[in-house]
Amino acid sequence: MPLVRIELSDASADTLGPAIGDLVYQAMTETINVPKDDKFQVITRHAAQGLVHPASYLGVTYSAGFVLIQITLNQGRTVEMKKAFYRRVADDLHEKLGIRREDVFINLVEVMKENWSFGNGEMQYA
Repeated sequence: MPLVRIELSDASADTLGPAIGDLVYQAMTETINVPKDDKFQVITRHAAQGLVHPASYLGVTYSAGFVLIQITLNQGRTVEMKKAFYRRVADDLHEKLGIRREDVFINLVEVMKENWSFGNGEMQYA
């Protein structure tokens, strides 16, 4: 049910995007109840002018290693689940890939179940 978009600098290693995707997927299955094999991801690399963000916002200072993760998913997770997910992703990306926690920007977009078609022109969840 989630669609994950990972946006990062084209100056990063080619293997970084897929590695981020794997860690995000693992965190989703273990913290916010995403089913096994539900891994739909778009990984996009951007030139410096194509990934725009401020130098800092709300007390968080960003670097050239900024990574934007946007996940569209069904409604229904608690605030506690979302907090655990954000923390898990930031911690895993830092510990396993060396990405600064400050550079991990995550946005969840919650939608109703009837907003998905996984193929055949069908509405599988409704």
